[in-house]
Amino acid sequence: MRLSARIALAVAVVVPLLVLGSGWIMVRLVGRDVHSAGDAHLRERAAAVRPAALGLLRAMANDRPASVEQAKQRKLFTTALDVGIRVAGPDGTVTGGPQPAASVTLPPAQDAARPVTVAAGPRSWRVLAVPLTAVRPDATGTLWLFSTDAAGQRQIAQVRRRVLTVALLTAPAAGLAAWLAAVRLARPLLALQRRAAGIDPRTSAARLDHAPTGVPEVDGLARTLETVLARYDEQAARTAEALVTARSFSAAASHELRTPLMSMRINLDVLDGDPAPEGAERAEVVADLRAGHERLLGLLVMLRTLAQGDLVEADAFVPVDLAELLDSAVRDLRRDHPAARITADAAGPCVVRAWPQGLRSAVDNLLVNAIVHGSGPVEATLRPAPDGTAVRLTVGDHGPGVPPEAASAVFTRFRRRPDSPGSGLGLALVGQQAALHSGTATVTGRPDGAPGAWFVLDIPHMAQGPDLPRRRDWLTADAAVPAGPQGFHKDRS
Repeated sequence: MRLSARIALAVAVVVPLLVLGSGWIMVRLVGRDVHSAGDAHLRERAAAVRPAALGLLRAMANDRPASVEQAKQRKLFTTALDVGIRVAGPDGTVTGGPQPAASVTLPPAQDAARPVTVAAGPRSWRVLAVPLTAVRPDATGTLWLFSTDAAGQRQIAQVRRRVLTVALLTAPAAGLAAWLAAVRLARPLLALQRRAAGIDPRTSAARLDHAPTGVPEVDGLARTLETVLARYDEQAARTAEALVTARSFSAAASHELRTPLMSMRINLDVLDGDPAPEGAERAEVVADLRAGHERLLGLLVMLRTLAQGDLVEADAFVPVDLAELLDSAVRDLRRDHPAARITADAAGPCVVRAWPQGLRSAVDNLLVNAIVHGSGPVEATLRPAPDGTAVRLTVGDHGPGVPPEAASAVFTRFRRRPDSPGSGLGLALVGQQAALHSGTATVTGRPDGAPGAWFVLDIPHMAQGPDLPRRRDWLTADAAVPAGPQGFHKDRS
C-alpha cells in the first residue's frame, strides 16, 4: 500500500474517532448543563412553594375542614406552576401536577436532598426532596418536586445524533483530503526515489544529486543515502585494494621466493649426490640451507606485514608505550643475535596511539638493519621530539651508511645493496608504518661525523589515532629502479 493511501486510511480512521471522542465529551457537558438548568429550576420552585406546603401540612395536621385544605392545595399547585408536587405528611399524601406514578419507588428523602434522576419506564424524572417541619401543631413531612427529564433527554439525543452524523461525514472527507495532501507533500520523496532508483553503484559511477527541498525528512533521507553510497564506494575501494594486495602478495612471494628455493633445491641435490659431500663441504651446504630457510621466513613475514599494513583499519590503533616496545624488541634481538652489541636508552614512558604489531615490526627492522649492515655497537634512543608533538626513535650504526642521493629511496620496497643479505623489504616496512602513524622516517649520516647511518622515526601524539592514507600501496606499487651506479636496488633479472 502506498504511503499516501496509508496516510489517508489512517486519517479516515483517526478523525472520526477524534470526533466521536470530542462528541462524547460534548454530550456529557450538554447533559450536565441541561441537568444543572433543570435542577436550578427545581430549587427555585422549591423555595417558592415551601410556605404553601407548610400551610397545607398544618391544615392536614389540625384536621381542618376539607374546604380549608382544598384552598391550601390550590394555593400550593398554583405556586408550583410547571412542576409536580407531592406533600407527604403523617396523615396522608397530597399530589398534584406531572409526576411519576405512585407505584414508582422514590429514593430516601435524605438521598434526594439534591436533585436526582428517577426512571419510570421509558421516561425519567428529576426529583428533589425538601423536609418540612411545622410548629403549632408539631408536624413533619416531605415536599417532593418532580420535573420531567424528557426535554433534556431529547436535547442530549439530538447532540448524539449530530455527533454521529459529523463523524460519518468526516471519515471520507478527511480521508480524501489527507490523500490529496499526502500526494502533494510526497512529491519530493517520490522525486528522491526516482533519482535513487537509477543509481547502480556496481555499474556506474553516477551518484545521488540532491537539491535541498526544505523538507527536513526528505533532505535527511537524501543525506543518509549519500552517506551510504559514500561508504559503499569506500568499502568497494578497500575491497579492490585488498584484492590487488592479495595478487601482489602472491606475485611478490612467487618472484622473491624463486631464487632462494632454487638455491635450496641445488643444495639438496648436492647433499643427495654421489658421492655425498663430507666434512667441511657438507657443513657449508647445510649452512647455506639454513640461511636460505631463514631468508624464506623473513620474506614471508615481511610480505605479510606489508600486506597487513595496506589493509589495517583505524580501530586497530590503541595506546602503546613505545619505551616498553623498544625494550622488548632489544631483549628479543639480543637473544637471536648474541654477538650484537645493542644499547637502548628510553626517557621514561612514551605513550602513542599506534598499531602495536606494525610499530613493533618497524622497530625490529630498524634494529636488524643496523645489526646486519653496520659494524660495532648499535645505539637506540627514545626521546620526545624537539617540538614536543611526537616521540622520536633514533637508531644509529657504524656501517658504510647511506649515500645522500639514496636517502629517500631506501624506504621503498626491494631497494637494497647488491651485497646485502636482506630482502629489501625491512626499511620499506619502516616507511609504511611511519606513514600509517602520520609520522616520518628519515636517514642521514651520524651527527658526530663518524661513519654509519642514523635513522630517525617520529611518531606523533594523537588522542584519536591517525587519519589513515586513502591510498595504501606499499606492497602493490611498482618499485622504481633508480638510475646511477649506487646499486640500491635488487637485481631482479
